[in-house]
Parts: sequence; C-alpha cells; structure tokens
Amino acid sequence: MGELLKVENLNVYYGSIHAIKDISFHVNEGEIVTMIGANGAGKTTTMHAISGLKKIRSGNIHYEDKLISKMDAYKIVSLGLAQCPEGRRVFSGLTVQENLELGAYARKDGREAIQDDFDMVFDLLPRLKERRNQMAGTLSGGEQQMLAIGRALMSKPKMLLLDEPSMGLSPLLVKEVFKTIVNVNKAGVTVLLVEQNAKMALNIADRGYVIETGNITMEGKASDLASDPKVRQAYLGGVKKKGLACLPLFMYDNPRLDEYRYRNRDSRRFT
Repeated sequence: MGELLKVENLNVYYGSIHAIKDISFHVNEGEIVTMIGANGAGKTTTMHAISGLKKIRSGNIHYEDKLISKMDAYKIVSLGLAQCPEGRRVFSGLTVQENLELGAYARKDGREAIQDDFDMVFDLLPRLKERRNQMAGTLSGGEQQMLAIGRALMSKPKMLLLDEPSMGLSPLLVKEVFKTIVNVNKAGVTVLLVEQNAKMALNIADRGYVIETGNITMEGKASDLASDPKVRQAYLGGVKKKGLACLPLFMYDNPRLDEYRYRNRDSRRFT
C-alpha cells in the first residue's frame, strides 16, 4: 500500500513556544500507526495540525498526494480525513442518533449511502444501536468514546485520527475501545492513533513513533518499539533503574545524566 498521509518538516508554535520541531512521518494506507509519548509531548498538537485545527509555521502535510497544510478543517473532512478528539466531546444534549447524524452533516452522497453507514456503525458498535434514542450525556465514558468514534465514521473517512481514546476509562473499557479500533481498521479505515497507553497502542499498531518535547526520537515497527529497552523503561513499566522511570528517552544518552545523578545522590530517589 502507498502513503496515505505524509508529514514533512512540520513546525508548530504557540506564540513564542516551539511546540512541534521539524518532525516528519508517514502513514501507509491500511495501517494502524501510533504516536506515543508523555502528556505535553506534542501528540495532540500534531493531530490538530493535520486536521486543520491548528495553523502550522512551516512544513508540508499531504493526504492522498494533496497538499492540505493550509486547508480549512471542514474541507479536510470532506476529503475523507476525520478526527476523533481527545475527551470525546459528544453533544450531551442530543441523542446518540442525533450525534451520529451530525457526523454525516457534510456528506452529499444521498440518504441511502448514509443509512448504509448507520448500519455499518451499529454493526461495529452494537451498544450504540441499543442506546440510539438515549441522551449522549447519560452514557458511560466508554459508551461516549464509542459514540465519538461512530460519529467520526459517519463522515465516511478513509483515515481516522484518534486522539487519546483510552483517556479516563477503566481497564475493561480500554480493552473494548482498542478492540473497536482494530475492527474499524479491518473494515478498511486507516488509523493514526495518539495514545499515552503505550502498551495497548503498540499491541495493535503496525508501526509507531515516539514523540518527546516536540521531537520524534524513535520510530519503527510496533513490535520492535515494544521490545526496545528504552521504550520499555520509559513507557511500558519494564524493569526500571532507580530514579530514572520518569526521564524522557533523550536523557538516557545525555552526557548531563551523570551530573544529574551526582546532584541528586543524597535524595531518596537514588538510594
């Protein structure tokens, strides 16, 4: 499969703060690609830049060989690139059915095609069918996440951007959400998954990128990243050296690390 999304030398600022620093990556058609990293690493900003919600300073973003770097967000959605935002953001005062209908708002392919996608969403997410007339605000966190994914699917995307879908969910619901992501991908939708739950993300992904302080520091097959000692130590709860569990990956090879250890030699973290 060829490249569906290609990001080249992307730079994004918030005022004078350089949030995304010249990153490049790609997603091939049919893949699940994950971007993992700590809170504040730049994952969501990258997603917003791709979907047109955040202006970029420089760089290029191509989707299906079309330059979308400076395109309005609603036009990007019409090309088949949809984002499921962090925090779900369902319309709590509307029913499940009405939320899904809003996902298809910009479509112009007729009621029959839209109804076919309703059926597809309800097949993928049967709990939504059971609750189609229930107010979205009364759903559980996991059900709201399913609804957010379903609403994005109603725009008929070729590619889905998923931003922290496991955030705030119980372990049982996290498993259910990730199972849904796999099923969505099997249905023919390419997925770019941004996630702090690195273990689950790497478990379902084909490839992955590690982003830290706006830089991509590692990339490769998901299985290779999952077995990499640095990734395991920083993100997967592997065997940790005392005091280093919370350090970003770049610190492990940083010549200042010895100085950091020395200055903290009397603290409890390094005893």
